[in-house]
Amino acid sequence: MSAPARAGAGGPAGAPPVRPPENPADVDVVVTPMRRRHLRGVLRIEERVYPRPWSMGLYLSELGQPATREYLVARAGAHVVGYAGLMVVLEDGHVTNVAVEPAWHRHQIATRLLLQLLRRAVARGLERATLEVRWSNSGAQALYRRFGFAPAGMRKRYYVDNHEDALVMWAHGLQEPAYAERLAGIERAIPGHTRLEGFAA
Repeated sequence: MSAPARAGAGGPAGAPPVRPPENPADVDVVVTPMRRRHLRGVLRIEERVYPRPWSMGLYLSELGQPATREYLVARAGAHVVGYAGLMVVLEDGHVTNVAVEPAWHRHQIATRLLLQLLRRAVARGLERATLEVRWSNSGAQALYRRFGFAPAGMRKRYYVDNHEDALVMWAHGLQEPAYAERLAGIERAIPGHTRLEGFAA
């Protein structure tokens, strides 16, 4: 996705990522609002997973708009291992990015982040959420379907690095009890431990 939309916690910018435990049941992750102190870790992942990574300045701009932005990070110890963002437009939320340190793939970091991001969308009173995902990224599409996103269209040649098409997906009924039940079911299926820090009561 292109800006602002795309699908001391960071450690030194060039530091190797912390390795995940072999047993998913031993995963212990903290999800917290993204702060400036996390950005070195965020940018480290950004440079590894995106052909056209966002800059420090762009992230600072996004974090400076809390009325219409939600950004979260997942930490393992002192290291950022994933992050996700949401832009608010009226009653809609636009998922701007979801990224995970490659070593932490298949440990449901993206699931933990998206779960909390969508709960923040619900708390804001949003009715719908949307995102773009690469046409070829079937794994991400499967994740988004778990959260109730369904295909709604295509953006031709959306990704500037290789001109790949984007699949547009929408989730509706975020304020409905059935959606809360969906999120609760996803949460129950996540192995290991997820702790929340830094959120207002």
